[in-house]
Amino acid sequence: MKAVIDTNVFVSSLINARGIPRRIIDLWKTGEITLCVSKEILEEYIEVIVRVFPDDPEPDELLTLFGKRANMIFAASLPKINAVKDDPSDDKFIECAVAAGAGYIISGDIHLRNLKSYSGIKIVSPAEFLSR
Repeated sequence: MKAVIDTNVFVSSLINARGIPRRIIDLWKTGEITLCVSKEILEEYIEVIVRVFPDDPEPDELLTLFGKRANMIFAASLPKINAVKDDPSDDKFIECAVAAGAGYIISGDIHLRNLKSYSGIKIVSPAEFLSR
């Protein structure tokens, strides 16, 4: 199953090793989710993780998996989409999902989740994703 995972899910997974976001990331690590990314999203993942966890060795596994592109699809040719009026920086997740043919965007961001879907792509919280 192909999904775009918002940066906030990765950050939350590192904060709480037993939480729902960690279960989402574990699904990616085991190949049950194929992570769809773009250059902009991957750069954001790395920048935020390194900034938020500068001296923590735990994010190293994620950074290594990003470098290996493990269980990932890299969307290079993105459509220009203006769907998230309250936070246009979130449009990159929708653009990537459309380009990669993802079925889901998994996010804790209310601006994205308020859309509920875009062109058949379901926009859900980590808990909603697991309940499906």
